[in-house]
Amino acid sequence: MPSDAHEAAPADHAPANASLTPGGVARRAGTDESGKGDYFGPLVVAAVAADFATASRLADWGVTDSKKLSDGRVRTLARQIVAAEILHAVVVIGPEKYNQLYARMRNLNRLLAWGHARAIENLLEKTTVELIIADQFGDAALIERALFERGRQVRLLQMPQGERDVVVASASVVARAGFLHGLQALSEGTGMTLPKGAGPLVDEAAARIIMRFGVDKLGSLAKCHFKNTAKAQALAARKD
Repeated sequence: MPSDAHEAAPADHAPANASLTPGGVARRAGTDESGKGDYFGPLVVAAVAADFATASRLADWGVTDSKKLSDGRVRTLARQIVAAEILHAVVVIGPEKYNQLYARMRNLNRLLAWGHARAIENLLEKTTVELIIADQFGDAALIERALFERGRQVRLLQMPQGERDVVVASASVVARAGFLHGLQALSEGTGMTLPKGAGPLVDEAAARIIMRFGVDKLGSLAKCHFKNTAKAQALAARKD
């Protein structure tokens, strides 16, 4: 286990709650995603399984919603989760696959539900749980419809701000670490730093990619239905 395995959580980011779930649930899973609001990089969905003792240990480590953590802290916590052999499953949807799925589904929430369902099914191949908790991002029926037979046999609870539960927060950490790894790999392959988010810096980077490689290159690096694509094309045209 890494030497910083017992590093205290920053005072301004209290750990998630170890027991938000209904009483009597001995083992549960949580799912969350990362990258849905980032133009560059993959969409990553993770599912984590834990009993109450493991959930308490995650809370002791300071696990909380990855959006409240620095990239370095996310990577540290993700390494701890892997080193402790806490069961988890990760679905990485790279930009090319993402663009294909979005072209077919034409709806981000349906695509998210597909990713959550695949992560749940992959996790349930490794272990059993009594309850699955997912952060609610749309119509609750979307994930239910996307599940296969194994997943449909387990109770699914979708709730706003699901990351308040430490198992869901753990999934958010694992997913974010996967996103950061994927973004770094794409940056290295392109020879330029691909920024996170979807702001002006992203527009500038996308415009540079268009000018250097052509607009089709974005299909392997970015989520092309974002408005950043049109903004980058306009920027690149003005710079020619």
